[in-house]
Amino acid sequence: MMFDVGHDIFRHGANDVVAPRSGRLRVSVIMWLFCGAFVLFGAKTLYLGLMGSGESHVRGTTEWNVARADIVDRNGVDILAKNIASCDIALVPSRLASKNKERAAQLIHDVLPYKYKLSDAIQLVNTATRYKTLAKNVTDEKCAQLRAAHIDGLDVRRVQTRKYPKRRLFSHIVGFVGEDGHGLEGAERIFDDYLSENRDSLRLSLDTRIQMAFYEQLSIAMQKYDAKGAMGMLMNSRTGEMLAMVSLPDFDPENRNLDPIANHLFKPLRGVFEMGSIFKIFNTAMAMENGINKKYVINKPYPIYDKNGHVAKRVTDVATFKPKTPTMSVEEIMLHSCNVGSAQIALDLPDGTQREFFHRLHLDEKLDLEFGKTERPLMPRKWGPVERATVSYGHGISVTPMHLLLAVNAMTNGGIYIYPTLQKRGIGAVRGERVLDPEISAKLREIMFGVVEETSGKNARVPGFRIGGKTGTAEKYAGGANDKKRNQTAFVGIFPVDAPQYILLVILDEPKGIKETWNMRTSAWNAVPTAGKIMSSILPLLFE
Repeated sequence: MMFDVGHDIFRHGANDVVAPRSGRLRVSVIMWLFCGAFVLFGAKTLYLGLMGSGESHVRGTTEWNVARADIVDRNGVDILAKNIASCDIALVPSRLASKNKERAAQLIHDVLPYKYKLSDAIQLVNTATRYKTLAKNVTDEKCAQLRAAHIDGLDVRRVQTRKYPKRRLFSHIVGFVGEDGHGLEGAERIFDDYLSENRDSLRLSLDTRIQMAFYEQLSIAMQKYDAKGAMGMLMNSRTGEMLAMVSLPDFDPENRNLDPIANHLFKPLRGVFEMGSIFKIFNTAMAMENGINKKYVINKPYPIYDKNGHVAKRVTDVATFKPKTPTMSVEEIMLHSCNVGSAQIALDLPDGTQREFFHRLHLDEKLDLEFGKTERPLMPRKWGPVERATVSYGHGISVTPMHLLLAVNAMTNGGIYIYPTLQKRGIGAVRGERVLDPEISAKLREIMFGVVEETSGKNARVPGFRIGGKTGTAEKYAGGANDKKRNQTAFVGIFPVDAPQYILLVILDEPKGIKETWNMRTSAWNAVPTAGKIMSSILPLLFE
């Protein structure tokens, strides 16, 4: 409409547009004011288009406004992400007067001697014909020197750079931003709207001190056991607050191209693994729910028959398993991590029990969490006798570490399934979905306390604290068979065991046997002592 009115004025004149003679002069004035404003508007638009609109073009001492909020840890002390103001220096030849070229060249050399010799600067100001960025992320001191010179054609453009002071320590969780300043991964993406629209810091549930303890000990374990990777998480059992999440190998968020793209994969959510004997926690819970309370013969391999009556599989235990008695109860089978006994329990369960129980714990579906979606677990294609038996001790079923953490937490916190969060929450009643009777949960905790005190979890003990736990070792599946030389080890721990406040998960991917462990590669020899060292570091901090 605005353009149509102007067109009519130019074509027919003001007299034809407005009939009364008394208004002609006023219309003429308005016409020329309109034209002048339109020209100025067009010129300004063209200028901004050439100069770019994503950064602030600043001369003199214009106030600098930060465009993205900081991200801090739960204590509000450690900065995890912050916008840093810096300057870009540019040459605009069309505005550089001939009389200023010599002084401009000298100034370019003085401010950027590492980039421009004086001869180069002289040639630049005399031959450049287009807008040229001379340097990016220059210090405020050098930018002030340029601004003080007041040379039209040497521009200082203030920009913002997102910095990550903790670098690799929080790379997967905090994530990073793109060139437009908006989040691409991690908390930067999840809370992008808040970070873009607010100035108050975003406080996460993570604790830098706890994260550092995990990172340090997992890094040491990777090197010590020559492991392919390592993961660790700590969650508040009641609120779902994540206090630490580490996935190794990692990457530098400020120099992402230096690390393989595979390192960006956050395996606690995106990796799917068999978790071994930790699944015996679920098997035992199902036995208790269904009133199974008897002794099982466990001192010999257990044959599993197919529908034709042929032996489809013989369940055995690891060579180091040396039962002191020929029979064990349901509780003893979990305490001593007996595969043979677990398989028999599973086959005594009513048809469909495992599938229903795993569905109850969301172990058969993707999780759409506050801080990202998980991969979908890999469930058995059929639930015949072999599948029911092997699933009982964590083989033939693969889940993400996050699935496992949340499911075990529900088994041990009184029977409530809660979802995790990256936001700091207040202490209150446990809120979630009841999935297990609290009396069964209490019995499972007592068995897990025995695992740490008496059997495979001994190296996780910390003097003065009652800790419960369960170990898990699973051989990698490759080429249609289990690879006995490659496995994954895990340990899940809860504390204090009588009324858990925290749950911990430590996983090592393909650890090697070493002289110190007599070349043993199971969880008790690597994941458990690693978890023990982590807990020794963090327990005084959690209960200070």
